[in-house]
Amino acid sequence: MKLTRKLLSVVLMTGVIASANTLVTVNGKAITQQEVDSELMNATQGRFNQVPADKQAEFRQQVLQQLIGKELIYNDAQKTGILKTKEYKEEYKKLEERMKKELAVQVWQKKVVDGIKISEATLKDYYKKNKEEFNEKKTVHARHILVKEEAEAKAIINELKHLSGQKLQAKFEELAKSKSTGPSGPKGGDLGFFAEGQMVPAFNDKVFSMKVGTITQKPVKTQFGYHVIFLQEKKDKATRSFNEVKPFIEQRLKMEKFKSVMNDKMAALQKNATIK
Repeated sequence: MKLTRKLLSVVLMTGVIASANTLVTVNGKAITQQEVDSELMNATQGRFNQVPADKQAEFRQQVLQQLIGKELIYNDAQKTGILKTKEYKEEYKKLEERMKKELAVQVWQKKVVDGIKISEATLKDYYKKNKEEFNEKKTVHARHILVKEEAEAKAIINELKHLSGQKLQAKFEELAKSKSTGPSGPKGGDLGFFAEGQMVPAFNDKVFSMKVGTITQKPVKTQFGYHVIFLQEKKDKATRSFNEVKPFIEQRLKMEKFKSVMNDKMAALQKNATIK
């Protein structure tokens, strides 16, 4: 039970923990935030940030538990002699041969990509012609306290409604940690920044109509329960600057050019190869 509470706590605090920090140790082996992030990005094909904010903590917890499970099984495999069996050694050898080739191909391709140069003028021209790609939606930074009963949500609002400024935020965070049933509770109800449409309709409509530094005067009902919302920050629609998106543009144009470069290289390699 203690381990479960520890897992839930550390997973939900990932927004304020550096990426390389250790989340848990399993028989002395550290599992870091970086490992969890890597698994999440692979599982979502690099689109984890597009996952609704209220689901991200749940996914992080699932991935962390999977990594713990793998570590426990690996430890047991070591103890029971699996790594010394003929079957394991044969499969490991096959995997090693496959990975040797795959890794060589990846490093070779990276070298080709790194050798492709895109001029500054080309990068700026792409930015100018495709500015709409870099438009960012209006976003808000909000906190919430989620409870099951409307009466409890109303009681929380009554406790908060006479406060303002830092006192309001501090008390809100305190109550979120002690009363919220949502996964963001241990973080003071912090949901971070999210864009319009990422939350369920009732929550979304309310939070985007609020003034910064205020709470909802009535509980917001969703399928999850009753929410008391605190709006911490707002960001208007904006277009990211060229300098911000330059690395992204450069990588995209490199990959587009990579296709034609690869065709030329493969044609040359086949010409000099013996293929029967």
